Amino acid sequence: MSEQNNIQKLTTASGKPYYEHENSLTAGPRGPILLEDFILHEKLAHFNRERIPERVVHAKGTGAYGKFTVTHDITKYTKAKVFSEIGKQTDVFLRFSTVGGEKGSADSERDPRGFALKFYTEDGNWDIVGNNTPVFFIKDPKKFPDFIHTQKRDPRTNTKSATMMWDFWSLNPESLHQVMILMSDRGTPVSYRHMHGFGSHTFAFINKDNERHFVKFHFKTQQGIKNFSDAEAGQMKGVDADQAQRDLVEAIDRGDFPKWTLKVQIMTEAEAATYKWNPFDVTKVWSQKDFPLIEVGELELNHIPDNYFAHVEQAAFAPAHLVDGIGFSPDKMLQGRILGYTDAQRYRLGANYEQIPVNRCPFAVNNYQRDGAMRMDGNGGSNPNYFPNSFDNIRADEAYKEPAQNLGNVVADWYDRNAPGEDDHYTQPGDLYRLMTTDEKAATVSNIIGAMSGIAGPKRDEIINRQLCHFFRADIGLGMAIAQGLGVNISAHAGSMQPAATM
Repeated sequence: MSEQNNIQKLTTASGKPYYEHENSLTAGPRGPILLEDFILHEKLAHFNRERIPERVVHAKGTGAYGKFTVTHDITKYTKAKVFSEIGKQTDVFLRFSTVGGEKGSADSERDPRGFALKFYTEDGNWDIVGNNTPVFFIKDPKKFPDFIHTQKRDPRTNTKSATMMWDFWSLNPESLHQVMILMSDRGTPVSYRHMHGFGSHTFAFINKDNERHFVKFHFKTQQGIKNFSDAEAGQMKGVDADQAQRDLVEAIDRGDFPKWTLKVQIMTEAEAATYKWNPFDVTKVWSQKDFPLIEVGELELNHIPDNYFAHVEQAAFAPAHLVDGIGFSPDKMLQGRILGYTDAQRYRLGANYEQIPVNRCPFAVNNYQRDGAMRMDGNGGSNPNYFPNSFDNIRADEAYKEPAQNLGNVVADWYDRNAPGEDDHYTQPGDLYRLMTTDEKAATVSNIIGAMSGIAGPKRDEIINRQLCHFFRADIGLGMAIAQGLGVNISAHAGSMQPAATM
């Protein structure tokens, strides 16, 4: 095939081929530009919108794809398919970051490092959104905006402020554990490859018998820990502000794939109830003497994305992204992040952010979410956008129901809103009908018949009969009048005519 045949035509975003990419349409060679030049409009308008809002925290970062391989059996603790058998491999994407700096800040700043990992499992995407430290500065999500404000810029001077930081820390002694880590050389890692990663929060494992254990995740670097001294970190800011980004890219490009060993700590519910520390306090660790590390598997990064923005910048992580066999705990900071992170991603990337390739589950996704900016699939086609319905075959699988949580004086569960004692939906509607005058009854019946006459399609009779059963249970006379008006054989509903008190 000739080189000419391989040439691709330059086109607009809508696919129209065009030629004048470098010269604007003008009235004469030196005249003003004409409004007609829509190519100019498209180029400038898209350019003005190339920057999406940067992350409020963790704005500066890098990322890579890789794989996770199970090396040890932990199926007695969790039914999560990602851990189902030794040797099982799962594709992953990992984003590293600093926390407080903007996108143009230096990689060697004294700061915690983000360690956000996405597993693409057959039960959906699972995110561990952690740091390179096992604890955090605060333990209640209401403090999070205030804390982050102290790590950003002073409202008056627009500079970083030691006063703001230490004022907040001095007023919140719970921060001391993390402050001690931050102020050690662990606060300035040499590279993302040479640091550990932690889930930080307490999560839950649920096994095939619906038994719950609490768990903490530890990713131990196989490259060894390397940190800058304070002087070295300061010098590196001036030498190469993107040093950690560059290090990861160059290491993977030369085949030096970084690896981490995943280990977990396991705590029973009974142990959690009596442990000397609150096991759900993210400012504290679990003693490894009390709860030894259990090896699980190996994480390897082996592929740098071909486009930073498409993959790393648009990557969206959230602690809300769990899979069957992994659950939450009463960790207050974790509970707050369940809302905060998904909300941040919807603001930054749009309601359909999980359809962006880096965030998309590679396996089946079935739901009733529709519309919104940048919808990237068929938007559900002609399928129903509500549940339950009489038309599709999407069903909630009871095998994925999670066990209740005993929280001491109360049990947290997904309680049936129509459980016994909450399931009389007919007495009061029937009483209302019986309170109506003869004319009011006639008008109501007529209105219902008129509205239900609009039901159409192959499920028409099924829907009408189901609704008639409700009317019969409320009042037999009401059901009979509506059935007659719709031309339905009343004898077919004889078994549904019992009054509400006998249901």
